[in-house]
Amino acid sequence: MYEEHTVAVVVPAYNEEGFVGDVIETMPAFVDRVYAIDDCSTDDTWAEIVRHATVSSGVPDAVAGDGDGDGYTDTGTDSQDHDLPSESGAVADGGATTQAGPTVVPIQNEENRGVGGTIKHGYERALADGMDVTAVMAGDGQMDPDQLDRLLDPIVDGTADYAKGNRLSGQEYVEEMSSFRLFGNFTLSFLTKISSGYWGMMDPQNGYTAISNEALERIDIENLYEEYGFTNDLLVALNTRQLRVADVSMPAVYGDEESHIEYRSFVPNLSWLLLRRFCRRLGLRYVLTDFHPLAFMYLVGTVGAGIALAGLGAALTARESADSLPGRLLTTALVAMVSGLCLLLAMTFDRAENEDMVVTIE
Repeated sequence: MYEEHTVAVVVPAYNEEGFVGDVIETMPAFVDRVYAIDDCSTDDTWAEIVRHATVSSGVPDAVAGDGDGDGYTDTGTDSQDHDLPSESGAVADGGATTQAGPTVVPIQNEENRGVGGTIKHGYERALADGMDVTAVMAGDGQMDPDQLDRLLDPIVDGTADYAKGNRLSGQEYVEEMSSFRLFGNFTLSFLTKISSGYWGMMDPQNGYTAISNEALERIDIENLYEEYGFTNDLLVALNTRQLRVADVSMPAVYGDEESHIEYRSFVPNLSWLLLRRFCRRLGLRYVLTDFHPLAFMYLVGTVGAGIALAGLGAALTARESADSLPGRLLTTALVAMVSGLCLLLAMTFDRAENEDMVVTIE
């Protein structure tokens, strides 16, 4: 427990052989339960998870069988405890080893669900087990376990409902990132600020997070995005429910792990997702729940921008006399200015509405 709060950590792992075992081994002692979830890896990730699982009275905690005797699978539904193979391959007996520290719950997805789907699986288990705070620590070893208490503090003291790491708050942190990663992170930060409404937040791609039980109960876990971009989608869902977020500064940790992100599909898919979620957030918070003119300003600004672009294209391609071109361009410029002003005012109002919903922790 941490400050009288039970703590769970979800460890999603896909092809993290050689890394996930170290993540489990270095888990802080105050963690009560670790949901180590193999997302149908093609290497020995599952075997590594099983070898590092805590054995309590000869059986693991809530490990479900896949029915064919060759492994363990948890579908998040009815589960059945099984004896856990020891590192030598033998089955631990009733008086088997016990070890201090977190209880490790090995889970294997029946099919590949993506990083978001795997985290959702862990969240659902934490909710079912009544854990007070649930953190996420990737299975690739990029997240420093010594920083976990800094994510828990704003939640247990009631400052925030959700806490996330921020690797972009200091020059020394930025220098540890590659230029490509840095550019992508700043771009996605800006897009996620607009979509989520958390204007004071940075580094939305940081998956080192912690969330309260109450926040998990209030968001719609089932409909969250299941691929890379899950953390961005979760932020929008949190803002829609008007939940507070803590942005916790911490260093980046990079080793020999390989990224599984395919950027050619990731960037357009995430951009489209953020646009849809942005519209949904505006509709729920500023139209259906309590009407605010910023939603109307966003609409007018967007429509105006589209008209301005269409007008510019028409002016440049129209086969008319040169005398009419200045008039067309002037009209287009005026429409662009009005739409830009509407968008700027909408963002200003949106930021003001959410000013107190982000807490920055250095």
